[in-house]
Amino acid sequence: MTFIPYSRQNIQPSDIDAVVEVLQSEYLTQGPAIARFEQAFAHRHSVRHALAVSNATAGLHMACVALGLGPGGLLWTSPLSFVASSNCARYCNAEVDFVDIDPSTRNMSLPALEAKLARAEQAGRLPDVVVPVDFSGLPADLKQIRALADRYGFKILQDASHAAGASYLGAPVGSAWSDITVFSFHAVKIVTTAEGGMVTTQDDALAAKLQLLRSHGITREPALLQNQDEGAWYYEQQCLGWNYRITDIQAALGLSQLERMEDMQTRRVARADRYDRMLAELPVILPMRIDDRSSSWHLYAIEIDEQRTKATRREVFDALRAAQIGANVHYIPIHTQPYYAALGFRPGDFPAAEHYYERALSLPLFPAMTDEEQDRVVDVLKRLLSK
Repeated sequence: MTFIPYSRQNIQPSDIDAVVEVLQSEYLTQGPAIARFEQAFAHRHSVRHALAVSNATAGLHMACVALGLGPGGLLWTSPLSFVASSNCARYCNAEVDFVDIDPSTRNMSLPALEAKLARAEQAGRLPDVVVPVDFSGLPADLKQIRALADRYGFKILQDASHAAGASYLGAPVGSAWSDITVFSFHAVKIVTTAEGGMVTTQDDALAAKLQLLRSHGITREPALLQNQDEGAWYYEQQCLGWNYRITDIQAALGLSQLERMEDMQTRRVARADRYDRMLAELPVILPMRIDDRSSSWHLYAIEIDEQRTKATRREVFDALRAAQIGANVHYIPIHTQPYYAALGFRPGDFPAAEHYYERALSLPLFPAMTDEEQDRVVDVLKRLLSK
């Protein structure tokens, strides 16, 4: 019996050819494929600036710095995410807090955010940066969060690591509402560069800061030099940055993948639609559909409805794994991790996220998934959940 992973990269001969072409060129690290990838991604997402980086965590870190987050600053994000969404603040020696999720969308709750901002204003401790997370590829309520940002004066750093290709209010994710958006190209994401990410913004000044931070704080641009240009070799470090660059090899793979993104997305949507039909009568809570946005379907996350079945999440998870089906759980709420417990967070702080986690299960979904593989997943679920 073959193993069905919860996700799998989609590598085609065209991807291999693109990588081989770079391997046989003069450039392996910083070459022309990076600029082509950035331009294509910016065009696809209707944004002025797109900067490829070594991974999305690096993108979140340098985005925080570009937005002015530092010691004494405060970042709020969702507790239902990978730890990178909050760790980026800690890298800046800033404080972190969380806003509970909407149980239906699994994204940051707008009412919870509004209420927390009102209390924070009274206490004189508003956030500097808010990081909404597009959980599983479903865009967050960015228009409403933008209105709150304009009212309370915080910056929006959208964590769209799951959401390349998704749309919100008829426009691509990352094209509007947020100050900076970060995407991930990890191997299991919508588009992959093996490891990698993209940082997008409509703001020219932010783009210039990000450009510096990505490469040690160094520039060679004559118009930006503070001292006299001594020759073609001359460069200046103007701030403290990092080596957060992507390679030409990775960019070539990403560009090739991007050219097939619509086809891969169509296949993901078809699998999600089929799951919806096949699971409709089972005691599970399905992912929410919202008319004004389209998900990238990075994950197909369900919840075991304990009101309608005696089967526990652990039993279902173990049985799926025993059947060679790579179910997974996304995510353990960040505030319950030992590192964040040491900062003072406790179980019970964000009950909606915790309740979701207790029942959550991510089912396999990837573009090359077959009907037979999906049938296997659903057959195991039916056998377990009908007990």
